[in-house]
Amino acid sequence: MEHILTLDQIEKSFGEQKVIKPISIELERGKFYTLLGPSGCGKTTLLNIIAGFVKPDNGSIYYDGKDITAKTPNAREVNTVFQNYALFPHMNVYDNVAFGLKLKKLNKQAIREKVEEVLTLVNLKDYQNSDINDLSGGQKQRVAIARAIINEPKVLLLDEPLSALDLKLRTEMQYELKAIQKRLGITFVFITHDQEEALAMSDYIYVMKDGVVEQSGTPTDIYDEPVNRFVADFIGESNIIEGTMIDDGIVQMYNKRFECVDGGFEPMANVEVVLRPEDIEVTDELEGLLDVTIKSSLFKGVHYELIGVDNEGYEWLIQTTKKRLARDKVGLKFNPEDIHIMLPGETEDEFDARLMRYQDVLNDE
Repeated sequence: MEHILTLDQIEKSFGEQKVIKPISIELERGKFYTLLGPSGCGKTTLLNIIAGFVKPDNGSIYYDGKDITAKTPNAREVNTVFQNYALFPHMNVYDNVAFGLKLKKLNKQAIREKVEEVLTLVNLKDYQNSDINDLSGGQKQRVAIARAIINEPKVLLLDEPLSALDLKLRTEMQYELKAIQKRLGITFVFITHDQEEALAMSDYIYVMKDGVVEQSGTPTDIYDEPVNRFVADFIGESNIIEGTMIDDGIVQMYNKRFECVDGGFEPMANVEVVLRPEDIEVTDELEGLLDVTIKSSLFKGVHYELIGVDNEGYEWLIQTTKKRLARDKVGLKFNPEDIHIMLPGETEDEFDARLMRYQDVLNDE
């Protein structure tokens, strides 16, 4: 697949603080990418470097193979949708969307046709003459998107554009943004700290922490195969227990051995065992692989969220449709493929290399 945008060893500091440590990423044409991480991880700075608003201290940016590191924002085929929308309050919807085309001095008929086309795309055709201040948050967001895409950029950057919306509207806009991206075939680079938002919308995710990409991959890869405790905790919810890798496919927790599907570790390696709450089945006490005492039960609509304490004092997070009450004693069951093993301190590159070696061993058997 053709790469439309490449960041090669990008670095950025503000004073003594290194905000972006060497980062290299490649973005393919027509995909939906997300830079995901907590506040202060460097994702917005990286977005501003791509847009040209911030100059990197080191490294290069390539667009279609051409170095654009020194180019100004208006000389890049990149547009940005800002968190606060950045709309002109003294202009109506039509004039806000048409602003970029007027700067290009297109004739009025061409401008009108383009504006009507993009307003139809974002479901705002009937709001052309509306005052910006009379619009809802979701409508303002659509205007900002229309204004950004009317110049037909090849890459659209979106800086937490849904963060100011309420939950219902945010969910609706997730569907709309994804549909718009697919329809236009534009490469989207989306910034968010919301894990569910990233998982729902993205083709590919970069998880960032302290100016470093901790892990990159498809939503399924990152959720099912986190490389470290930070990613496992940040992407969804996890139970993380210390264990020992006895051999390929066998891990020990609490002096009990469990089958798993992971391998490639040194024998007796100290590892971290990850189990997602939704992968744990609640059974009768005597039928489980482990037994816990329910500490709390919270009804979340589609499931109950239970906290269960085991004999070692570890608190298990469990999601189940079965109602259980505090002080109930229950068993916990899980399948070998639901267990994920992490090696503390292992980087993404080391993780990938270990998996390749293990796969080679399996292929030779």
